Amino acid sequence: MGIFRRWLNGKKAVPIKKSSDLLYQPISRILDHNLVTLKGIFSHTPDLVTRQFQLRTGDDALLVYMEGLIDKSAINNNILNPLIYEIETVNDIWNSSITIAKTEIVTLWSDIEEAIFQGKSILLIDGQTRSLVLYTQGWPQRAIKEPQIESTLKGSHQGFVETSGQNIALIRRYLPNRELKIKEYSIGSRASTRVSMMYFEDIVQPDYVKEMEDRLLQIDVDAILNTGELAEFIEDHPISLFPQLIMTERPDAAASHILQGRIAVVVDHSPSVIIAPVTFSAFFQSVDDYSNRWIIASFLRLLRYLALITTISLSAVYIAIVSFHYEVLPLDLLVSIGESRAKVPFPPIVEAFLMEIALEMLREAGLRLPGPIGQTIGVVGGIVIGQAAVQAGIVSNIMVIIVAITAISSFIIPDYDMSSSLRFLRFPMMLMASLFGMIGIVIGLMIIGVHLISMESFGISYGSPIAPIRLSDWKDVWIRVPMWKMKKRPLSTDPTQLNRQGINRTGEEQP
Repeated sequence: MGIFRRWLNGKKAVPIKKSSDLLYQPISRILDHNLVTLKGIFSHTPDLVTRQFQLRTGDDALLVYMEGLIDKSAINNNILNPLIYEIETVNDIWNSSITIAKTEIVTLWSDIEEAIFQGKSILLIDGQTRSLVLYTQGWPQRAIKEPQIESTLKGSHQGFVETSGQNIALIRRYLPNRELKIKEYSIGSRASTRVSMMYFEDIVQPDYVKEMEDRLLQIDVDAILNTGELAEFIEDHPISLFPQLIMTERPDAAASHILQGRIAVVVDHSPSVIIAPVTFSAFFQSVDDYSNRWIIASFLRLLRYLALITTISLSAVYIAIVSFHYEVLPLDLLVSIGESRAKVPFPPIVEAFLMEIALEMLREAGLRLPGPIGQTIGVVGGIVIGQAAVQAGIVSNIMVIIVAITAISSFIIPDYDMSSSLRFLRFPMMLMASLFGMIGIVIGLMIIGVHLISMESFGISYGSPIAPIRLSDWKDVWIRVPMWKMKKRPLSTDPTQLNRQGINRTGEEQP
């Protein structure tokens, strides 16, 4: 009430300046001036709460916070109650008499603005030129659930959420070690986003940490809203079709990569974590590989590489054989293909493009529709369209089978970004096959191979350990050998500490 009395007694109000002029000014000793400054900085902000009250000592105080970003029970029970009924002197406030987990003292309006938008509360006291920042964040949060994309049968069923603090805690549960280091950055000029870099200090190559830090600090953008936006700013080859960073929703997968000498980048507001540096073969490894028996895991790993070749080239091989090299087919199969294509008025390339584009449209429609409806549209739509197209003579039976096998192969790839890239590669490969036959397919595969070998991810060869060849890393590339055989960390990540096992069950000593 003291504030309003002084205003009603005719005291002049401080003219409201532009918010940009106020940010780097210190806090005033007069609470009235601070209230006017708040109105200047946070104009047209109806969800800003300025709660005025009187301390037990008789001093006027002002509590400022953003409604919806704070924990109301912490405000009432841990801040207001001690301030109004318990403190003896104003100095007790600065001596952590408030029962909040963390507090901080600031003196500039720029720090106050940043703290308020982060969900913290600000305590201003009349006669004081400093304010107390109270960590009272309590915004709406999603419960920890199983990841939607990276589902698993035998692994953990916990996935990342949209709060970086919880995501860091999930990783810490898997890696409770003092060598796990965290560096935090704030990116964005208009909306600041908290970005955290996690790594094992005694394993990761220091040059990679320095390179990642430099790339993060060079980002000058209004805001970073998700990991996909951040990845485009820090990857080595932004115009390449292949992803150079792994974005995972699984804390156990992130912990596994950190143990191998990689860096995890946690972005606030996003349920995905960026892993770097990575190689091409890392996109074909799954969490289930280390939960299943090693023989089964090796079979599945080989199946994924077969799916890689099938996804890229099966439709192109069909076009090349039908258009140029039909003599390589057995006579019975050639007659069957000829009968199925007898009523088709289009050349193989047009037929293939029609079916592939129709399949991509069905897949995209299934993703955008609600879950049960999307699955129904995907299955029923594929059957109905395929059958109707064959009966209408638009495509052949063989083409429908080829497209179906290609689609299934692309879904075997465990990483969504890599699967999307491989699906896109079908179209230029089909075009090369229609122009040059099998020679065009070979040329296309050679171009892809050269591109993969020439790429780098934070200084690491993207094609490693295949090119350059590192035979010791092949224990976890084409197949997965038993865990007790993988004594060393992958050389592809260039770790400073190679050994990850000591004497194991076989009695063999670490070389």
